[in-house]
Amino acid sequence: MKRALISVSDKTGIVAFAQGLVAADFEIISTGGTFSALEKAGVPVTPIDEVTHFPEMLDGRVKTLHPNIHGGLLAKRDEPTHMAALAEHEITPIDLVCVNLYPFKETIQKPEITQAQAIEQIDIGGPSMLRSAAKNFKSVYVVVDQADYDETLAQLQQDDVTYRRHLAAKAFRHTAAYDSLIAGYLSDADAVEFPEKLSLTYDFKQALRYGENAHQKAAFYQSALPSAFSIASAHQLHGKELSYNNIKDADAAIKVAAEFSEPCVVAMKHMNPCGVGLGTTIYDAWQKAFAADSVSIFGGIIALNREVDVQTANALHELFLEIVIAPSFAPEALAILEKKKNIRLMTLDFEQAAKADRFETVSVLGGLLVQERDRLTDQASELKTVTTKAPTEDEKEALLFAQRVVKHVKSNAIVVATKDQTLGVGAGQMNRVGSVKIALEQALANGMQAPFVLASDAFFPMDDSVAYAAEHGITAIIQPGGSIKDQDSIDMANQKGVSMVFTNRRHFKH
Repeated sequence: MKRALISVSDKTGIVAFAQGLVAADFEIISTGGTFSALEKAGVPVTPIDEVTHFPEMLDGRVKTLHPNIHGGLLAKRDEPTHMAALAEHEITPIDLVCVNLYPFKETIQKPEITQAQAIEQIDIGGPSMLRSAAKNFKSVYVVVDQADYDETLAQLQQDDVTYRRHLAAKAFRHTAAYDSLIAGYLSDADAVEFPEKLSLTYDFKQALRYGENAHQKAAFYQSALPSAFSIASAHQLHGKELSYNNIKDADAAIKVAAEFSEPCVVAMKHMNPCGVGLGTTIYDAWQKAFAADSVSIFGGIIALNREVDVQTANALHELFLEIVIAPSFAPEALAILEKKKNIRLMTLDFEQAAKADRFETVSVLGGLLVQERDRLTDQASELKTVTTKAPTEDEKEALLFAQRVVKHVKSNAIVVATKDQTLGVGAGQMNRVGSVKIALEQALANGMQAPFVLASDAFFPMDDSVAYAAEHGITAIIQPGGSIKDQDSIDMANQKGVSMVFTNRRHFKH
C-alpha cells in the first residue's frame, strides 16, 4: 500500500481527493485540522504522531519536521542504501504529498493585522515537505493546487515521471512565491527600499491573444498583493478581452485621471494623452478632452474619474473607442454603451489612487529597473518666477495643470494648455523645439486662440523653444530649469514679454 500525506489549510475539495486516493489503495496520514476533517467525513486516516511517534508541539509549530516524514519523502527508491536505511529505521516511504500553506498572504491583507499575527502564519513544515517531495519527484507526487486534484488521481495509474516533474516545478513556484511575500513583508517592516535580492511574485491573470504585435506571445500577470488602484484590479463589465496594448494604454490613462480631484476626462493614445479636460461636470470635462484633439481620440482609451452619465455616454457612443474606464456607469449610460459589441467598459475605484504602489518596475534585457513613481505634489508655493514678468493667477493655475499632464507624456514632452484643457501635446521627439512645434501646431490647428501656457518636462537647452513659443501665442512657461544656458531662455522670455517659472523638478518619462 502506498502512503499519502495530506495537510492543507484550505480544505476545499480535499475530502473527495482523499477518497480518490483511498480508492487507489493509498494509506492517508494527516495533521491537525485536516485529520479531523477527513475523519469526520469517514475517510480512513492516520494521525501524524503515529508516524513520527512524537506529539505535535510548540502550538503546532513542530509536527512534520521529523526524519520519519522527510526520510520517507527523500529516499531514492532505486538506491539500495537509501531503502536499506529506511528499513533499518522503520521508515515507510511517502509517495504523495498534498499541502497548501498557512494563509500568510490573506493574513497580511487584513486591516490592523499585527506583526506577531502575521509571523504565526509563516508556514515552516509545509514548505519543507513540499521541497522534499518536489526534489524527489522521480518517485513522489507533490500537489499544491486544488485544480490538480482530479488530474493527479487520473495520473496515478500512469506512473508518469514527466507529470510528477510538472507538479514539482509548480510546487517550487508555489514555495518561491510564498517566501517572496514573506521577504517583502519583513523588508517593508525593516524599511529596506532596495534590498540586495529583489523577490517579486505575480499571479497569472489571463493569456492575451498576442503582445504588441500579432507574432508576439503575451500574458498578463497581477501582483500577488493586488493594488486596489490598478488596471489589473479593474472590473470589466462589457466587451472583448483586453489586449497587451489596451492594458498599457489604460494603465497610462488612469494615472493621468488620478492626478485631479475635480471632474476629469483623459483621452489616451499610444501611451500619450491626446486630450485632458477638467470641468464642473464630467460631461463638461469630456467636451474639453474631445476638443483638445478630436482626430487622435479615434480608437483611443478614455479614463474618467467620475461616474459616466447618460449625456456623456451618448457622446462616447458616437466614437470608435477601445476602452472606457470610470468609477461607475449610470445604468442608462451602461445600456447605451453596451450597444457597441466590442467596446471594453470597465470600472475602477479612483478613491484608492492614493494607495497605488510606491515603486514601479521596467524590464530591460537581463535586468529590471526599479524606481519610485513620479508623484507630483502641489508645487504652487515652490514655483520660482525667473522673468521680469510674473504669471497671473489664471496663468499660474494653467501652468500647474499643464505640469500635471506633461509628466505623463513621453520625453521630450511639451504640453500647451489653459487652466482646464490641453490644447496641444508634443511627445517623444528627439529635440525639444520639435516637441514645442508639434504641440503649438496642434493647438493652433484646433482653432484655439492665444493666449495659452506651455509646460516642459525638462529644461530648454537653448532659447529657440522659448522664442518659437512666444511668437505663437504662449504667454507663460513652466519648466524645471537647470541648463547651463538657462539665462539665455530667461533673457528671451523677457525680450518677448513671456513669464517663466522654474520648478527645480524634472519629469522625464522614457
